[in-house]
Amino acid sequence: MKRILVTGGLGFIGSHTVVELQNEGFEVVIIDDLSNTSIGVLDNITSITGIKPDFHQIDLRIKSDVKSFFENNKVDGIIHFAAFKAVGESMHRPLDYYENNLGSLVYLLQEMRDRKLDNFIFSSSCTVYGQADELPITENAPVKAAESTYGNTKQIGEEILSDASRAHGLNIIALRYFNPIGAHPSIKIGELPLGVPQNLIPYITQTAAGMRDELSVFGDDYDTVDGTAVRDYIHVVDLAKAHIAALQRLIKKNNKKAFEYFNVGTGTGSSVLEVIKAFEKASGKPLNYKIVPRREGDITAAFADTTIANKELNWKTEKTLEEALASSWKWQLAQK
Repeated sequence: MKRILVTGGLGFIGSHTVVELQNEGFEVVIIDDLSNTSIGVLDNITSITGIKPDFHQIDLRIKSDVKSFFENNKVDGIIHFAAFKAVGESMHRPLDYYENNLGSLVYLLQEMRDRKLDNFIFSSSCTVYGQADELPITENAPVKAAESTYGNTKQIGEEILSDASRAHGLNIIALRYFNPIGAHPSIKIGELPLGVPQNLIPYITQTAAGMRDELSVFGDDYDTVDGTAVRDYIHVVDLAKAHIAALQRLIKKNNKKAFEYFNVGTGTGSSVLEVIKAFEKASGKPLNYKIVPRREGDITAAFADTTIANKELNWKTEKTLEEALASSWKWQLAQK
């Protein structure tokens, strides 16, 4: 049985990926510093799969702790989620983002190099493309100057991975996510950010649940169908399964290059107002929202061309936007 380390494994995407790994017969060990999640997620994962993952509370910014973990644990692959991820926040806390998102990556890769480990999946982002010249976005689209510090950490992260794979023979896949939403069908894990949500969907569900007075829609003067920003929203379970496909590709040595990257989205763009309307339909709850000025670092539109990921990973999305929003709402209601 292959033992896979999942950093940030109690977070939103990480927890769903842990479940899918266990469903596929992998043994999972989780590292999480609990900075944006709670230890209760571990029990919820166990409740879904019947298997309790090995858990270590470690801050990956502390190099000695990272080294100590690898001295005492053997792993056959790493899926690296642990990172700060809010575009707006990154513009106000750039040094924290560089330290956390890049330092931890370097420390993990150094341990892989020193211990002759292989198989690394990186949680990247469509933000590496900036505002793309053409839509949908293919993997051949140029990586542009980042619009946010968060986006820049993903760009630099990929540069680090490219150099490390070339110099040290590491096999690496970066998955460039679009916008993950939704919750597991069991409604035992989902997106539950600590504090004020930085992402659209939890803000929508918290507003519908009466936890927030109103939803802020950042800008209605974009060059889009209704003036609001357009994104590609992918159900988190579909996204989790993409990690399994990528991991299997590396384990079976089916990768064509040492460093590969794939777009992971649905191929469909939805505006903020379209998402609001779809949520109202899925939940039966009207939403109180208002238009406010644009948010620094946001781009106009981004949605994926998934042709290469579909072919090379033998993977495709299965769930609709409405299904994802309905599961998000069920998850929110379960938190009361």
